[in-house]
Amino acid sequence: MNFPKSVATLAFLSLSALIFSQERNLRNIQKLTFGGDNAEAYFSPDGKKLTLQVTNPEIGAHCDQIYLLDLSKKNIGTKDLQLVSTGDGRTTCSFFMPDGKHILYASTHEAKKECPAKPKPRTDGKYLWPVYAEFDIYVADLNGKITKKLTDAPGYDAEAVVSPDGKYIVFTSTRSGDLELWRMDIDGKNLKQLTFGLGYDGGAFFSHDSKKLVFRSSRPTTEKDVKEYKELLAENLVAPTNMEIYTMNIDGTGLKQVTKLGKANWSPYFHPSDKKILFSSNHHSTKGYDFQIYSIDLDGNNLQQITYESEFNAFPMFSHDGNKLVFSSNRQGAKAHETNVFVADWVERDSNENVSEQNLKNTVSYLASDELKGRLSGSEGEKKASEFIANEFRKLNLKPFEGKNYIQNFNYAVKLNPHEESSSVNINARNVIGYLDNKASKTIVIGAHYDHLGMNEHHNSTLMNSEGQIHNGADDNASGVSSVMELARMFSQNKTKEKVNYVFALFSGEEDGLMGSKKFADEVKTKYPDVVSMINLDMIGRLNKDKDLTVGGVGTSPVFGEMIPKYKPAGFNLAIDSSGVGPSDHTSFYLKDIPVLFLFTGTHSDYHKPTDDTDKINFTGLKNITNYVFNLANGLAYTDNIPFTKTKISQSKAIPKYKVTLGIMPSYADTKDGLHIDGVTEKRPADLAGIKSGDILIKIGKCEVKEVYSYMDCLAKVNSGDELPVTVTRDGKEMTVNVKF
Repeated sequence: MNFPKSVATLAFLSLSALIFSQERNLRNIQKLTFGGDNAEAYFSPDGKKLTLQVTNPEIGAHCDQIYLLDLSKKNIGTKDLQLVSTGDGRTTCSFFMPDGKHILYASTHEAKKECPAKPKPRTDGKYLWPVYAEFDIYVADLNGKITKKLTDAPGYDAEAVVSPDGKYIVFTSTRSGDLELWRMDIDGKNLKQLTFGLGYDGGAFFSHDSKKLVFRSSRPTTEKDVKEYKELLAENLVAPTNMEIYTMNIDGTGLKQVTKLGKANWSPYFHPSDKKILFSSNHHSTKGYDFQIYSIDLDGNNLQQITYESEFNAFPMFSHDGNKLVFSSNRQGAKAHETNVFVADWVERDSNENVSEQNLKNTVSYLASDELKGRLSGSEGEKKASEFIANEFRKLNLKPFEGKNYIQNFNYAVKLNPHEESSSVNINARNVIGYLDNKASKTIVIGAHYDHLGMNEHHNSTLMNSEGQIHNGADDNASGVSSVMELARMFSQNKTKEKVNYVFALFSGEEDGLMGSKKFADEVKTKYPDVVSMINLDMIGRLNKDKDLTVGGVGTSPVFGEMIPKYKPAGFNLAIDSSGVGPSDHTSFYLKDIPVLFLFTGTHSDYHKPTDDTDKINFTGLKNITNYVFNLANGLAYTDNIPFTKTKISQSKAIPKYKVTLGIMPSYADTKDGLHIDGVTEKRPADLAGIKSGDILIKIGKCEVKEVYSYMDCLAKVNSGDELPVTVTRDGKEMTVNVKF
C-alpha cells in the first residue's frame, strides 16, 4: 500500500442484489415453528416427522417438553405440534427409536411434576447449564404413552441417541461421578462406560455407518479450571463456555480431538459422508453472543461457515437420506432471542468454491521470499513475480490481456530525490491481467498490487537507513495478491457460470503512486463489457484479534450499503469508509466513475519495513476475507444495477503542496474527530516528539485537523525548520507536544 504525500442521489436498490446468499449449502429454508423456544429437532428414520424440545407458554409448554411435528402437512406451524412427553417436569434430548414409532427422551417428571428451577444468576455473570440429577431416560410411543424406562440410577442420565443400525443407545451420565458417555444395548442392557477424562462429555451422535461417535467435551486442565469444574458439578452445574469437538469409535477407543478453536463448540452431527462434521460455535465471536453452524473435516481441516443469518444457529441434523438439514435459529423471530426450528434442502458446496488456505500460504511465501528481493517495480524480482502470476492464470485458462500475453507493459519516471530533477529515473513495469469471460453483459474487476519496495531503492521505507535491506512485503501486498489469485481459481474452476465477467488484475508501480492501476484504468472501459465495479485488496493479511476490517468506497454506489454487512464473516467488525479515494489502486478506477470497494486490515509496526514477513500473516483471517470477497462478488453479479455515486470529498479539489513531513501514516477513513494515526515513522518529527500510533491528530499550531484533507491543508502552511505545538488526543485525553519540522 502506498500512503502518498498527496491524494488526488440514492438510486434504486435492485432486489436481485439479495438473491445470492452466502448460506450456499442451504436452499428453500422453511420456518416450522413460530414463537417460544424450539430446539433440538431430529428427523424420524423415514424423514417425515420431527421430534423437538419446546418451551412456549402460548401452547401450554411452560417448561421444556417434547413434541412431534408431522412434516407431511401443508403450511406447517406451531399449531401442528403434538405433545409426546407427559407435560410434567422438564424434558430434554429426544430421538426417534429405529422403528419410527417410538421416541426416546429424558425427563424429570417422576421426581416432581413441577418444572425444576433454573440456576440462579451468579454475581460473576458466568453462564451455566443445569444437569438435573432427576433426569432419567424413557421410551414413549407417538401418542405419548411411556412404554419403557431405560435408566434408574441416581444422578443425571440424559442426552440419549440411537445408532442408525438400531443396536445401541449412547447417553451422558454422572453415575461414575463425572459427566461421561455411556453405551447400552437398544433394550437398556449391557452398560459400558466410553469416556474417562475429567470434564463434561455429552451431546453425542453416531456416524451414519454406526462406527463412530462425535461429541462435545470440556476438558479442564489447569488447577483453577479443575477446581471450578468439580465445585460446579457438585451443585449439578456445568459452565459450557469452553468445549471442543471430539470423535471416537463406538467402543470408546480412538479418541481424537477434532477442533481446537477455543470458546464453545458444541451440537455436532456427522455429515452424510461421515467425512466431516457440522457443529455450532462462537469461536469467531469478538463481541457478545453469536453462534453459527460450521463444517469441518474429521482431521480438523477445512473449516467452513454454513450459517450467517442471526446470532444463534445450532442443533444441525441431517435427514437419513442426507437431502434435508433441520436446525434451530433466532432468525425471523418476532421477539428478541426467540428460537425456532427451520428445515432446508441441503446443497453440497462446489469444492472449488472453498478457499484453500494452503494456496494462500504458497503464494504469499513465494512472493515475499528473499528470492524476489522485494518486487520493486521494474526490477528482476518484479519480473519473476509477474511471470509467477501469469503462469497461474495460464493454468486456470483465463484469457490473456493481449493475444497470448497476460502482461500489460507500461513505463513511468520516478524521482529518487524529490528536490533534484536530475534524480529522475525511468521505470519499465508490468501489470498482469487475466480475464474470465462468462459471455455476460457486465464486468467486475478484482485487483491488488504485487510490487513492493525492493531494497528501498526508491526511498519509500519507513525504517531509517534501510537501503540494501530486502523489504519482502508479505502483507503489503503479497496478501492481497494471494487473495486475488485464489478468487481467480475459485471463479474459473467452479461449476457455476456467473452472470458477470471477472477481470483479475495485479498491478505494479503502486508504491510509486498508483502507476499500474492508472494505466489499466485508462483502458478498462473500452476493453471489457460494462465495467460495473472494482474491488481492491491491499494489506489484508494482518487481521487483528478484534477482527477489524476496513471497507472503503462504500459510498460510491447505493447498492453497497446493504451488501457490505450482509455478507461479512462471523465475528468481523467492519469499519465503513464511504470515500472512493484512498492510498491504493481503487482510486484510479473511482476517477473513471467506476464504483469501488477497498478492503484493508490496517497498518502496523512492520509497514514498509524489512520485517513485513510471511510468518506474521494471519492466514485464517486472510482466508475468511477471501471468502467474504467471493460472496460480495457473487452478490454483485446478481445485482441488476450498480450505479456510480461521487463521494462527498470531490476529487477535483486542489491538493496542497507542502514542504515538510510529520512522519505519520494517516487513516483515510471518513472521521470527524480528527486524523486517526495508523502508524508513525521512526526518527521523523512525530516520532521524535512522542506522537504514537493510535493517537488522533486534532491541531497543528492553530490549524484544526478534522481528517486527511484538512491535515494536508494544515501541513501546507508549515515551513521547514518551524517548531509548532501539535495537539493530539490519546485514550480520550488531549495532549500537546512541540514538533520541529
